[in-house]
Amino acid sequence: ERYAKLEKEECRWEEYLMDDAEVCVVSVGITARVAKNAIVAARKEGVKVGMIRPITLYPFPKVPLAAAAQKVKSFLTVELNMGQMNEDVKLAIGCSKPVNMCNRVGGMIPSAEEVLAAIRKEAK
Repeated sequence: ERYAKLEKEECRWEEYLMDDAEVCVVSVGITARVAKNAIVAARKEGVKVGMIRPITLYPFPKVPLAAAAQKVKSFLTVELNMGQMNEDVKLAIGCSKPVNMCNRVGGMIPSAEEVLAAIRKEAK
Protein backbone atom coordinates (compact mmCIF):
# COMPACT_ATOMS: atom_id res chain seq x y z
CA GLU A 1 0.00 0.00 0.00
CA ARG A 2 2.85 2.35 0.88
CA TYR A 3 4.68 1.69 -2.41
CA ALA A 4 1.49 2.22 -4.43
CA LYS A 5 1.00 5.56 -2.69
CA LEU A 6 4.58 6.57 -3.50
CA GLU A 7 4.14 5.65 -7.16
CA LYS A 8 0.94 7.67 -7.37
CA GLU A 9 2.01 10.76 -5.42
CA GLU A 10 5.81 11.04 -5.56
CA CYS A 11 6.76 10.07 -9.11
CA ARG A 12 8.20 13.03 -11.06
CA TRP A 13 9.35 13.43 -14.66
CA GLU A 14 9.66 16.01 -17.43
CA GLU A 15 8.48 15.55 -21.01
CA TYR A 16 10.25 17.45 -23.79
CA LEU A 17 8.87 17.62 -27.37
CA MET A 18 6.92 14.38 -26.99
CA ASP A 19 3.73 15.51 -28.77
CA ASP A 20 4.72 14.13 -32.19
CA ALA A 21 7.83 12.11 -31.28
CA GLU A 22 8.59 8.84 -33.04
CA VAL A 23 11.73 8.25 -30.96
CA CYS A 24 11.75 8.77 -27.20
CA VAL A 25 15.05 9.51 -25.50
CA VAL A 26 15.13 8.64 -21.80
CA SER A 27 17.89 10.27 -19.83
CA VAL A 28 18.53 11.56 -16.32
CA GLY A 29 20.98 14.01 -14.80
CA ILE A 30 23.83 15.52 -16.79
CA THR A 31 23.23 13.25 -19.77
CA ALA A 32 19.72 14.71 -20.10
CA ARG A 33 21.21 18.13 -20.76
CA VAL A 34 23.45 16.69 -23.47
CA ALA A 35 20.50 14.74 -24.89
CA LYS A 36 18.39 17.93 -25.10
CA ASN A 37 21.05 19.57 -27.28
CA ALA A 38 21.09 16.49 -29.54
CA ILE A 39 17.29 16.50 -29.72
CA VAL A 40 17.24 20.14 -30.81
CA ALA A 41 19.80 19.34 -33.54
CA ALA A 42 17.84 16.26 -34.65
CA ARG A 43 14.61 18.26 -34.82
CA LYS A 44 16.37 20.75 -37.13
CA GLU A 45 17.11 17.76 -39.39
CA GLY A 46 13.44 16.78 -39.36
CA VAL A 47 13.75 13.85 -36.94
CA LYS A 48 10.70 13.55 -34.70
CA VAL A 49 12.36 12.92 -31.35
CA GLY A 50 11.45 13.86 -27.81
CA MET A 51 12.54 13.03 -24.29
CA ILE A 52 11.16 11.78 -21.02
CA ARG A 53 13.52 12.80 -18.21
CA PRO A 54 12.94 10.95 -14.96
CA ILE A 55 13.30 13.32 -12.03
CA THR A 56 12.71 10.54 -9.53
CA LEU A 57 14.31 7.17 -10.17
CA TYR A 58 12.20 5.63 -7.44
CA PRO A 59 9.42 5.55 -8.14
CA PHE A 60 10.39 5.25 -11.80
CA PRO A 61 8.00 7.04 -14.21
CA LYS A 62 6.36 3.91 -15.62
CA VAL A 63 3.06 5.55 -16.56
CA PRO A 64 4.42 8.21 -18.96
CA LEU A 65 6.82 5.68 -20.50
CA ALA A 66 3.98 3.20 -21.07
CA ALA A 67 1.92 6.00 -22.64
CA ALA A 68 4.85 6.96 -24.88
CA ALA A 69 5.19 3.33 -25.98
CA GLN A 70 1.72 3.63 -27.50
CA LYS A 71 2.96 6.41 -29.84
CA VAL A 72 6.69 6.05 -30.53
CA LYS A 73 8.56 3.54 -32.67
CA SER A 74 11.51 3.09 -30.30
CA PHE A 75 13.32 4.31 -27.20
CA LEU A 76 16.92 5.40 -26.69
CA THR A 77 18.44 5.62 -23.23
CA VAL A 78 21.40 7.94 -22.73
CA GLU A 79 23.35 6.80 -19.68
CA LEU A 80 26.60 7.03 -17.75
CA ASN A 81 26.57 3.36 -16.81
CA MET A 82 26.21 -0.14 -18.25
CA GLY A 83 22.50 0.04 -19.03
CA GLN A 84 20.65 -0.05 -15.74
CA MET A 85 18.06 2.49 -16.89
CA ASN A 86 17.75 0.66 -20.20
CA GLU A 87 16.41 -2.32 -18.26
CA ASP A 88 14.05 -0.09 -16.26
CA VAL A 89 12.58 1.33 -19.48
CA LYS A 90 12.12 -2.17 -20.93
CA LEU A 91 10.25 -3.21 -17.78
CA ALA A 92 8.12 -0.04 -17.78
CA ILE A 93 6.95 -0.57 -21.36
CA GLY A 94 6.62 -4.34 -21.12
CA CYS A 95 9.26 -4.80 -23.85
CA SER A 96 6.64 -3.60 -26.36
CA LYS A 97 9.10 -1.48 -28.38
CA PRO A 98 12.84 -1.59 -29.07
CA VAL A 99 14.95 0.06 -26.36
CA ASN A 100 18.51 0.87 -27.39
CA MET A 101 21.29 2.64 -25.58
CA CYS A 102 23.90 5.35 -26.00
CA ASN A 103 26.19 5.03 -23.02
CA ARG A 104 29.56 5.85 -21.60
CA VAL A 105 31.31 4.57 -18.49
CA GLY A 106 34.32 5.72 -16.53
CA GLY A 107 33.08 9.26 -15.97
CA MET A 108 33.23 10.34 -19.61
CA ILE A 109 30.05 12.16 -20.65
CA PRO A 110 28.80 11.35 -24.16
CA SER A 111 28.96 14.30 -26.53
CA ALA A 112 25.88 15.79 -28.18
CA GLU A 113 27.29 14.53 -31.49
CA GLU A 114 27.39 10.95 -30.18
CA VAL A 115 23.82 11.19 -28.93
CA LEU A 116 22.71 12.77 -32.22
CA ALA A 117 24.29 9.89 -34.14
CA ALA A 118 22.41 7.41 -31.94
CA ILE A 119 19.15 9.34 -32.51
CA ARG A 120 19.70 9.28 -36.27
CA LYS A 121 20.26 5.52 -36.11
CA GLU A 122 17.02 5.05 -34.15
CA ALA A 123 15.06 7.19 -36.60
CA LYS A 124 15.96 5.03 -39.62
